[in-house]
Amino acid sequence: MAISGWTHAASPFHEGERSIHARYGILERMERQGRRIIRDHMPEQHRQFFAQLPYAIAGTVDSDGQPWASIVVGEPGFMTAQGDRTLHLATQPLFGDPLHHTLVPGADLGLLGIDLPTRRRNRMNGTIETVDASGIVVAVGQSFGNCPQYIQARRFDLTAHDPTRPKPRHFLTTLGPAERAMVAAADTFFIATAYQAASAGAASGVDVSHRGGNPGFVRIDDAQTLTIPDFSGNCHFNTFGNLELNPHAGLLFLDFERGDLLYLTGTAEVLWESDEISQYSGAERLLRFYLRQGHRVEGSLPLGWSTPEVSPFLADLGPWAGSGLIL
Repeated sequence: MAISGWTHAASPFHEGERSIHARYGILERMERQGRRIIRDHMPEQHRQFFAQLPYAIAGTVDSDGQPWASIVVGEPGFMTAQGDRTLHLATQPLFGDPLHHTLVPGADLGLLGIDLPTRRRNRMNGTIETVDASGIVVAVGQSFGNCPQYIQARRFDLTAHDPTRPKPRHFLTTLGPAERAMVAAADTFFIATAYQAASAGAASGVDVSHRGGNPGFVRIDDAQTLTIPDFSGNCHFNTFGNLELNPHAGLLFLDFERGDLLYLTGTAEVLWESDEISQYSGAERLLRFYLRQGHRVEGSLPLGWSTPEVSPFLADLGPWAGSGLIL
């Protein structure tokens, strides 16, 4: 039996996303595609996929309206669907993670299930129902798959960990030497954005997306500014659509060797037309991020990783290419 798509009368995309679709002349095509692949429930294959993962990326918004990207970790099976409209995460936030302050009932949450070894990823955006000692219960708002482009494949081992154990934590408003080195070496990061206006209806909420490229694809302009080239993808423009209406964004960088996590929040803009775009071969636009604040937690991630297997989408691209579309 075919899996039903979006059955609501209103579009699965909000006005920010639709305005970008219109800009590129793909409004009708994306509306048809969105109604086919976006659902207000989790199909069985998505429920099974989340259940096999030992980690997921989460996006939330704090009391000041700033988005944060986070990572939640647990033994495979810690994420379990309770029917097709509720997901339970039997875990607690890692030490120093912004989730300690943003996980409250009624708050929006974006969740990205991403399996780096297979380059598979699925999205689930929803609303937090409960938070207690047993974990987090999320009501599903939207569920859909993403393409495997620009993902650096890595195998992993989950190590024993106590998420409450204190670790060295460094607060910052500018990028110091340690943070710059971490960003400069990155081939992966995640970005959280949000558009939460009531007028957006079921399309409102928080999104969190993967970004991948060859090491060095994130350019450090100065101690508070990063620039990332953006390339073709599936044209959903979920993140860019949010930024069209709300410029706030949060980034998460992972040091796969040391286990350090770098959480940043600030504002971002999209450079749709700029002479600067031509400096990056194949780029269609640029994303520029301006840091407001952040913190780095040493040795926080309880996962050991293998050397990455370069994505076929990145094999012929240099360090400033291959960032991939923010989906």
